Amino acid sequence: MFYGYGGIIWQGTLVTIQLSLLSMLVAFVLGLIAAIAKLFGSKILVWFADIYTTIIRGIPDLVLMLVIFFGLQIGLNHVTEYFGMAQINIDPFSAGVITIGFIYGAYFTETFRGAFLTVSKGQIEAGTAYGFTPRQVFQKIIFPQMMRFALPGLSNNWLITMKATALVSIIGLQDVVKVSQDAGKGTYQFFYFTVIAGAIYLAFTTLSNIVFWWLGRVYSTGKKKAEL
Repeated sequence: MFYGYGGIIWQGTLVTIQLSLLSMLVAFVLGLIAAIAKLFGSKILVWFADIYTTIIRGIPDLVLMLVIFFGLQIGLNHVTEYFGMAQINIDPFSAGVITIGFIYGAYFTETFRGAFLTVSKGQIEAGTAYGFTPRQVFQKIIFPQMMRFALPGLSNNWLITMKATALVSIIGLQDVVKVSQDAGKGTYQFFYFTVIAGAIYLAFTTLSNIVFWWLGRVYSTGKKKAEL
């Protein structure tokens, strides 16, 4: 069925899963920080967050990936050369996580910012009046409600982020796309292995939709009880 390439396709699939999850984590954290900076930060933080989202959303992902990947390596080379150290090469996996997470953190920023704005200011004021600290207000009032409104956008961003991992094949990472291409070249069955790679991504997205459906039910529990 896999012409002897089943093992490397499985390994490439595991690399894709790991890359997707870690990139999602980086994008989630960056997006949350940038959204908070835009809404609650000082003017300079708002300015930096605006520049970040504007630049990232205005340049194609493939171009950004090449710029960030080679830019990181060039910058690191300058640092090691300045201090007289041996050259350090960034491995493709780490570069892929940083690059994809940095790119899609901008999209997560706008998702979180819109979700934050849906939380009633009256509830925040009520929490403060009850003696909650700012951290408690965020953890117990803002974040749970924000997540309910953010989940549709997060689901969409996650699917896009996961599919964007296919771009890392251009920097040499042995993900499922790269190993499928290698298998196609080795067997002259390019279309067949491309379909296999597509089927693997489709399985991931289907499973992801089920997970986000479940999360939607979890974060909507309190709302449903209140309506009843």
